[in-house]
Amino acid sequence: MSAIQTTDDLFFNRQDLDKKRVEGVVDEALKGTDDGELFFEYRQSESLTFDDGRLKNASFDTTQGFGLRAVAGESAGYAHASEISEPAIRRAADTVKAVRRGHAGTYAEPPSGTNRRLYGDFNPLSEVDFSTKVKLLQDIDAYARKKDPRVRQVSASIAGSWQAVRILRSGGYSVGDIRPMVRLTVSLILGEGDRQEAGSESAGGRIPYDIYLKPEGWQSIVDEAIRAAAVNLGAVAAPAGEMPVVLGPGWTGVMLHEAVGHGLEGDFNRKKTSTFSDRIGQHVASPGVTVVDDGTLQDRRGSITVDDEGTPSGRTLLIEDGILRGYMQDRQNARLMGMKPTGNGRRESFAASPMPRMTNTLMLAGPHSPEEIIKSVKRGLYAVDFSGGQVDITSGKFVFAASEAYLIEDGKIGPAVKGAMLTGNGPDAMTKVRMVGNDMRMDGGVGTCGKEGQSVPVGVGQPTLLMDGITVGGTG
Repeated sequence: MSAIQTTDDLFFNRQDLDKKRVEGVVDEALKGTDDGELFFEYRQSESLTFDDGRLKNASFDTTQGFGLRAVAGESAGYAHASEISEPAIRRAADTVKAVRRGHAGTYAEPPSGTNRRLYGDFNPLSEVDFSTKVKLLQDIDAYARKKDPRVRQVSASIAGSWQAVRILRSGGYSVGDIRPMVRLTVSLILGEGDRQEAGSESAGGRIPYDIYLKPEGWQSIVDEAIRAAAVNLGAVAAPAGEMPVVLGPGWTGVMLHEAVGHGLEGDFNRKKTSTFSDRIGQHVASPGVTVVDDGTLQDRRGSITVDDEGTPSGRTLLIEDGILRGYMQDRQNARLMGMKPTGNGRRESFAASPMPRMTNTLMLAGPHSPEEIIKSVKRGLYAVDFSGGQVDITSGKFVFAASEAYLIEDGKIGPAVKGAMLTGNGPDAMTKVRMVGNDMRMDGGVGTCGKEGQSVPVGVGQPTLLMDGITVGGTG
């Protein structure tokens, strides 16, 4: 069964809704507005956590509802309900009509269609039974403890979701999408004497659970968590000061996401609250730095066939060879800025209005090998993984905590250090990039981005990267 047939069945046939009548309500609600849509959502989600030898938590949730939005100029009216019925939709229509008072708009053209399929429409929750999922977590716990006698605590969790959406616009335009998602996380603690250190690893994407049910699918995740914890057991205090910093490939792209990506979202630039506002065509990064947001990567966590306004996702060039080329846009901000939507209008659920959000944000590979980059550093820091960070969109200032890092001494990777904090300004840091590696890698498929209280799944990626003169806060 195709995705469109499935979403029609979910939101009309099973709800006993007359599609033509609903389309008439949408037409009337959006008459005289600039844009808007009716967004249906049905979501199933589950989570199982196995902690310290026992199943600690198991949950399963089903949610459904709709959101109706009318856009007039810079204003938007939004109403939502968990009841999918014609009376509820009519009540929402009466509410959002208020935004068009005194406004005479021309309703925008609909998004272009797409036949692209970036992931399957399978439901991961129903394809594997509960006992198999529990056994997987038990096997992970047993394997970790047998692998390293220093393991003192193990926590393993598996989570999945199946989201179906359908978007209706005035004039009969309609598009549906089905979005599966899974994630496996292993966290553990290793101890030697009185010292204990944590390590974790996760993987996931818009894929079935099957990939993680066989030992070759999950043992490497456990091995990596043990390795990370073991590294930290031998770590010394991180030095402090300004120094060259090499970022490893993959998950360290979260720094790019936070310190640069958010500043390239359309709403911040329309309101001129971003440090990148009015800078298209200007140098904002070192030569050799090219950044894209790509929602079309197959099976990736941040990928979407269409965004939550119905626009097909795309590959948006943000920075090209150090020059700012564009922003990530939803429909409203694109229209107000005289630009085109880029397929980045996303929302957490039917209860939230869409806004410009990242999908998979990555820096493209450069010409240098990782070994060449490390060899070029006399003394500095090699940050392999981050455990968290914060950024101020207006100023661009950031702080990131390195969960795995090493000293670089005389062009060689030295001892592991702990407690390293990277601070700086995002746009300024991008001008300090001196070498870009040829080993671009995506993260493991675990990212979640928060903005204005809404969370959506995202991906990050980058190659090994050398930046000069980054401030490192440490305890050494």
